Formats: sequence, structure tokens, C-alpha cells
Amino acid sequence: MTTMKETTAIRLLVEYLRGEGVEYVFGIPGGALINFYEALHDMGGIKAVLTKHEEGAAFMADGYARASGKMGVCCSTSGPGATNLITGIACAYADSIPMLVLTGQVAVSAFGKGAFQESSCFGVDIVDMLKPVTKSSVMIPSPEKTGDIVKASFRTALSGRKGPVHINFPMDFMKKTVNACIMPPSKYRITSGQFDREAIRAASRELINAKKPAILAGNGVNLAGAHEELRKLAEKLHIPVATSPKAKGALPENHLLSLGILGFGSSMHAEKYLLSEDVDVLVVIGTSLGESSSCGWDARLQPKKALIQIDIDPEEISKNYSADYGIAGDAKAVLRELNFQLERDLRWLQTWEGLSLEWIREFKESNPRYITPEKMDSEEVPLKPQRVIKEIQEAIPSDAMIFVDPGTSVFWAFHYFSSNEPGNFFVNTGLFSMGHGTAACIGGKLARPDKTTVAIAGDAAFAMNGMEVHTAVELDLPIVWVVLNNGGHGMIYHGERIQFGGKFTCSLYNKRLNIAEIAKSLGALSFRANEPGEVKTCLIEAIQSGKPSVIDVEVDLREVPPIGHRISALDKMFAGKEVAVTR
Repeated sequence: MTTMKETTAIRLLVEYLRGEGVEYVFGIPGGALINFYEALHDMGGIKAVLTKHEEGAAFMADGYARASGKMGVCCSTSGPGATNLITGIACAYADSIPMLVLTGQVAVSAFGKGAFQESSCFGVDIVDMLKPVTKSSVMIPSPEKTGDIVKASFRTALSGRKGPVHINFPMDFMKKTVNACIMPPSKYRITSGQFDREAIRAASRELINAKKPAILAGNGVNLAGAHEELRKLAEKLHIPVATSPKAKGALPENHLLSLGILGFGSSMHAEKYLLSEDVDVLVVIGTSLGESSSCGWDARLQPKKALIQIDIDPEEISKNYSADYGIAGDAKAVLRELNFQLERDLRWLQTWEGLSLEWIREFKESNPRYITPEKMDSEEVPLKPQRVIKEIQEAIPSDAMIFVDPGTSVFWAFHYFSSNEPGNFFVNTGLFSMGHGTAACIGGKLARPDKTTVAIAGDAAFAMNGMEVHTAVELDLPIVWVVLNNGGHGMIYHGERIQFGGKFTCSLYNKRLNIAEIAKSLGALSFRANEPGEVKTCLIEAIQSGKPSVIDVEVDLREVPPIGHRISALDKMFAGKEVAVTR
């Protein structure tokens, strides 16, 4: 039902935000945006969350969107407020996360006259600056066009391959009166369920005839909410499933058919099976098979007989590996239909010969999953990161949300943490933005307040956005940050050692950060864990406290995380070698 009403341009925007079910707007106010905050206050229903930095605001909106499946919203004033958002927006763009970015703008009448913090086409043009990292970046051209621009932006953000959109709002338009026909979301955007039926039939035939099939599930499964459809497909034909790092847990990793991650921090089960060169049919869902999910474009991943690639964006199909069957469509819709087709086709078969569950169980039992499993029980100090991850696993509920920051922390978590509930493990690998998990967990907790929420970060990543702990303190959000403190940028340090033989070090701090004291000063509960068993004890206490908490964990810098594929890819690229897949 549409409603015609007289309102102001900025209130019209807020009306549409409320219609989309927006609950929070993350940002920092300023002169060019203050009328937006007034509208939020007067109209109610949407809470403004005051962050410490605009990058943190973008990461929180991103985390909210990842955890809720809805659109996140962040905002800033003109000038430096807007430019501070860029990394967070780019992170969402790289990972296909729907987000509305609202920035204020000086009055149109002042364009080109040296207005304070002007960011129009006559100065630092924020609209053009954000075009490469958004699906759409536009300025409101007149108050009367507000409704059309907002509807088009929401449609763009939430259709097809989702992503962030940007609206720049001149301050002199905001309070202008407009007559608007307000529509519900169902009237200006739809969810597409289309797919190629013939390709589905061909994929079904290939899978039924496969002798050694495999599935590689990417983050498209998470974005589409296709976890149940993925499980049904795997169980129907006893197909082992690996995931991309970003899709960790899309099939619970304690499931018999789960091989764990392939790519950054690979499970040894996944590598042993998918890179064996024996896989005849490989189904790839919702990943473009970039460096992080293909072991650095390993040619052995190309199957012997058929690669079936499913992606909502047809441009991703065959981008890195040649697909024999490309199916463009939403992962949930395509997998649902593929399951139906398999049921139809299997009905006509007297016998079906695929992998037995006994063979898969024996394969997993006879091959190690971890590189150094004994270190998960190490009593040494400084603490082994492997031991820290095990203690985190033991202390939290199986359905806890985990936000992990890039760096050595995420490689340890990729390899040694078992994600046993789908849709609860969050990491950005598209841009690999440090500081993301430290802030994104706040948006995630607001989206799903009933879930235990833990962020795992290195000290260097925490240094980038750790001030956002204060945001959680002000909101009284019971989030626990576990900071693996190794005295600097551990991943860069190991790269220096491996690639240059320790000739130089530019990645370590001269003085280790006192994370516990920083947390205490921000108003959070503060813990130190330096001995075996203390991480688990502190984490249980922190969760039970119901308060924002930070655990400062001194870990062994000398331990090398599972970064071999990353180092190999770097060596290739530094040498200017071809990274295209050839076989």
C-alpha cells in the first residue's frame, strides 16, 4: 500500500529507513548532518549509535548486516568524516555486504565558494571518491527527487550481488517540504529466484555419475542463507564439503561430511581431498576462487571431469577456473532446485554408486586435520596460539558469534577453531581490513543480542579500532575481546623472516601495548591471561559477567601460523610470475 503525505526531504529518507526495518544508524554527527539526527530523534524507532571513528561506524554497519542479513546503515558529516568511512565501505563492497552510507554535504548555494568541509565536485568530491567502492554513489539533486533516489539506492544495495550504496545529502535540501508517495519495500524491489533449468539438469547428471565429487562452499551460501540447502545436497549424495575461509562453518565443521576450510589456514583434510587431483566433479558455490579460497590458485583444484560453478554474479563464473557448467543465480534458489532435480533423477535409478559414509569416515580418521595438534595442549609460556584457540573453543557455547580480525589471529582461528553452527563465524577476506572484527562485533551483537559474542584480534588490529570498546561500554553490550598480544604485526614479521631470512624487521613495536590497561581505561572489564588454562577461565568469567570485557593474552611470537599458501602466492607475484590456473 502506498501513502501520499507532505513531509521534509530528510524525514522522507528516515521513513524509508524505518520501512526497511532499520534499527540502528552508526556514525558521528556534524554540522552538515545534524538535521538527519534531529529527524531520527523526532520520528523515533531508529537508534543513533555514536562511534569513536567513522571507520568504526562503517565496520559496525557491516557487522550488523552480516549478522542480521539486513542492510546496515552508517553516516558521517561532510569532508573528513566522509573520507574516514572509505576503508569500511570498501570492505563491505569487497565482501558483498548491503549497506547504506549517508553523508552530509554543504549547501548547494555554497558550492565552489570555499565552504567549510565542502566535499562537492568543486572540492574533495566524495561522490566520485566513493564510486569505485560502492554499487551506487549519488548526490540528491533536488528535494523532490529524494524518494526516487532512496528507493533506487535500496534496490541497488539489496538486489543481485548485494553491496554498499552512498547517498550524499546537501544540507539546504534536508528541511525542504516535499509531497511524497511512500511505498513499502515490496513495491520498489523484489528478490529474484531465477536460475538456468537446463544447467541444473546437467549438474544433477554430473553429480549422480560422479565417483569422487566435492563441494566448495563460499560466502554466497551465507549471504543467501542457504545453509540447509547445502547440507541437504551434501547428505543426499555423500559429498564431502570444504568451505572458503569466509564461509567457515557454512556446513558445521563437526559434520562427518565437513572437510573444513580450503585456502587461507586450510584444513589438512580439505587440502588432501580437493588437491588430490582425483576429484572428478566439483561444485563451487558463491566464491570466485580467488587467492584466499584456492590455495593461491592451485591448478590441482580443477576437477578431472566437470566444474559446476554457482554464483549470483555471472561475471564471477569461470573468472579463475574454467567452469563446465555455470549457473547464475541466488545460492538458496539454485541449491533448492538442484536438490529437487536430484530427487527426480534418483527416483529412476535402480542403484546409485557414490562415496560411502564409511569411506569418508575412514579418510578423515586416517589423515590429520591439523598441522601441529599437539601444540593445542602445550603447557609452554608464552602461550602457544594453538592452545589459546582451543581454550576459546572450550569456553564458549557452540552457537556463539565469532568475529576475527585479519592477521595471525585469523589464520590460527581458520585452522584450529571448529565452527559448528552455520552463520556464526565472521571475517572479511575481500579486503582483509585490520580492525574490522574489533568494531564489527558491536554491530553483530546489536543484530543478534541473544548470542554470546566474542572477537578475536591481534594487538596490532586492536590498536586500529580498539577505542570502539568504549562504544560497547556506553551501550552496555556484553562482548568479549580476546587479544592475542605478540608485540606487533606478527603476520608481517613472519613474512619478513620467511622471505628475507630475518635480514630486517619493520613490523614489531619497541614497547608492547598494555591492552589490559587500555581496556580498563575505556571502562571495560579487564583480564590478563599468561598461563595455560587462564584464557578459558577468564573467558568464562567475562561471559558470565554480562559486561564488555577484554582479555589481554601474551602469545608466542615465534609460532608461525599456517600461511604457506600466502607466502607462495606473494613469491609468485613479486617474481612477476603468471598466477592464472593452467593444467
